[in-house]
Parts: sequence; C-alpha cells; structure tokens
Amino acid sequence: MGCRERGYSPVTVVAPYSSYRALLSVPSLGRVLLAMQVARIGQSMVGVAIVLFTLTTYHSAPLAGLVTFASIFPGLIVSPIAGALLDRHGRIRLVVLDFLVALVSLALIGLLSLAYVLPAWLLVLIAAVSSLTGPLSNTGLRSLFPLLVPRRLWERVNAVDANGYIVATIVGPPLAAGSIALWGGPAALILTGCVFGLAALILARTPDPPTETASTGRLLLDAWQGLAYAWRNPTIRGLGASVSILNLSSGVVTIVVPLIILERLRGGEAMVGAVFAISGVFGVIAAFVVGRFDSRGRERAMIALPMLAMGPVLGLLLPANGLALESSVSSLALVAASMALVGLLNGPMDIGIFTIRQRRTDPAWMGRAFAVSISLNYIGYPIGSLLIGWIAATSIDLAIAVGIVAPIVAGVLAQLTIPRSDQASELSQPVRIGGDVLRRRRQ
Repeated sequence: MGCRERGYSPVTVVAPYSSYRALLSVPSLGRVLLAMQVARIGQSMVGVAIVLFTLTTYHSAPLAGLVTFASIFPGLIVSPIAGALLDRHGRIRLVVLDFLVALVSLALIGLLSLAYVLPAWLLVLIAAVSSLTGPLSNTGLRSLFPLLVPRRLWERVNAVDANGYIVATIVGPPLAAGSIALWGGPAALILTGCVFGLAALILARTPDPPTETASTGRLLLDAWQGLAYAWRNPTIRGLGASVSILNLSSGVVTIVVPLIILERLRGGEAMVGAVFAISGVFGVIAAFVVGRFDSRGRERAMIALPMLAMGPVLGLLLPANGLALESSVSSLALVAASMALVGLLNGPMDIGIFTIRQRRTDPAWMGRAFAVSISLNYIGYPIGSLLIGWIAATSIDLAIAVGIVAPIVAGVLAQLTIPRSDQASELSQPVRIGGDVLRRRRQ
C-alpha cells in the first residue's frame, strides 16, 4: 500500500523457503505460538468481559473506563523494570508468572462478586495490582520471536503474531459475551482466568532461547538504561508518538461500540461479541495476505496510511448512533462495517510496527527496548478508555469525534517522526550509556 509513491519497486513474493510452512521447523515455536494464542484469547475475553461485567453490575460507563484504565496503566509504568527482568532472567518463566497472576486475579474478582463482597473500589484495586505483571507476557512473548525465528521469516511470524490478536478477537469476545449471557459476569471472569491457567501449562516446559544481553548487574540501573536506549532510538520514539495517539481512539471500540449495541439498539451481550468477531475475521485475512510480502522499506507506509484511514472508518459510528432509534438494522450494519474495516486496517499496520521495531533494535536490548516501546505505544489505550468512558456518559457522538481525530493525528505523526530507512546507529547503540560500561553475557 503506497509503495510506488516513494519510488519503491513493486512488492514481490519471497522464496518458498520463507513460506509460512517454514515456521513449523523452528524449534519450540509451535508451543510458544499455541500458548500465545490461548493467552490472547483470554486477553480478548477480559477486554469484553470486564466492561460488560462492570456495565451490567454497576451500570456505570465511567467506572467501566476506570476499570479498563486500572487493568493496564500501572503495568505500563513498571514496564522498564519488567523489560530488565526479561533481559536478565529469560522470558518463559516470567511469562508463565503473569499468566498465573491473571488466573488468580480474575478468579478472585469472580468469587468476591458471587459472594456480594466486591465494592467498586476493590474491583479497581484488584485490576490495578494484576496489571503490574502484564508487561512480562506482552513483552516476553513478542521479544521471543526475533530470538527464535530466522530474520527471513520475520514477516511471516509477525503476521502470525498479529493474527494471534485477531483470531482472539474472533473467539474471545463471543465466548466472553456468551458466557456472561448464560452464566453471568462472575462465572465468565472465572472461566477467563482458567484460560490463562491453560496457557501457563502449555508454556511451562518450553526452554528459553540463548541470547546475548547487556547488563550492569543492577536491576534498576538496567531499567533506566533501557529507557535511555529507547529514547535514543528514533524509530521507537516515532512509534511511541504515533501509536500512543492512535490508541486514544481505542476507547471508541472498547466502550462506545458496546454502549451503542446495549443501550441504543437494545441488543444483547452476544451481539457485542459477534460485532467484535467481524473485525477479527477481516483482520485475519489482511494480516495473512500482507505477511506474505517483504516489508523492508515499506514499513512506514504500512503504519501511517492505515492510521489516516482509521479516522473516517470510525466516523461510520456517528450515523450508526444517530440511526439507532430509527432503523436498528441500518445502525447495526454501519457498526459492523466500521468494525470490519478496522480489522482490515489493523493487519498491515501491526505487521509494519512489529517488523520495523525488530529490525531497528539491538538483540541485546530487546527485552527492555520492547517493554518501553510497547508501553509507550499502548499507553493511549487505558487513557483513551478512561477518557471515552467519561465523555460517552455525556455524549456518545462527542466520544466518537475524539476517536475520529486521534488516528488522523497519529498518521501525520508517523509520517513525520518514524525514520524513512534503517539507520546503523539504531541497530548498534553503544554499550556505554550514561557513563556506565555494560556487560554483555549469553543467557
């Protein structure tokens, strides 16, 4: 998309030895991908279940936004420390730890709710505490791929990575919404916790890949060095500036779409899940098609152009909200069309983001650099959910308007701040940072 605009040659399919089938020969990758897929189904279930649980139990859109914020934001703050831990101690055991924390916290929320001893403040507190280990799995799994997989297969594994979220979008939201409709919110949350427990079992005996790391031997200093490395990497800075702004609009999907369906269209939880699944189906198609092509030199266009298009796509929710009381069929069709197009745009954008970050990060810094980068990119999601939750309580149309503007601003920033081509300085950051000489060691 947009490759000819800057004089690039037409996209060509790479050789068969770089096919999706070649991923099957990578040791341990199958187990990692299976655990990742199960966990992401759990994550997509949480995203829907916690919002529907809060809306149906406490009847408060602002509280739903606050709970979503609390379930993510504290983890983003401690992500540099999580990245340092991943670089120092390996990834598998720390990813498993996060899955177990998710199991315990979701089961605790469900059991306390069943016992009628879950005030709103305690729900927010449990969500906040459980988020602290989130970067261990989010960063740990993603930083495993460039260590396990040969460089020629990065587009392929990144397409599978992106589709891990998308397939989870197809399976998770309907499963969560259906569970709530059948058994209630508490049971749905307990079931979601069990999904994370299954992911932990699958991954538990997987060996960590050997890798080189740069360390001072002091955890907090390593975390600080990771922040410094990320800040000095222009690609990570550009991604952080643009993707974080884009994710401000995520609250429109997380909060506004359920509100339109539940309150305006008088639909059920299963309808919410079905609409999210539509986005996933179209996202799978887009990611697998785009993942077949070499993305080198085209990543910035793959990121910026979908961002710019996302604004008008979310704009379809404005007439959907306006038509809700007059024509429920037309309104639902517009919501479904918006979500389908969101899925199509997310496919190439995710592959562009994942691949450019892998190519422009020193392998010895991948844990810390990825932790900081993912947190910078993702920080707009909890803020957007909190903001949109409060705005939507007053005006759904105003909340959608915020969601329209944010992706357009993000697309402009991506074009301006992400470097056009690889820079050697990004790939070989000096081992001496801030006057400290870092030790490199093999894990």
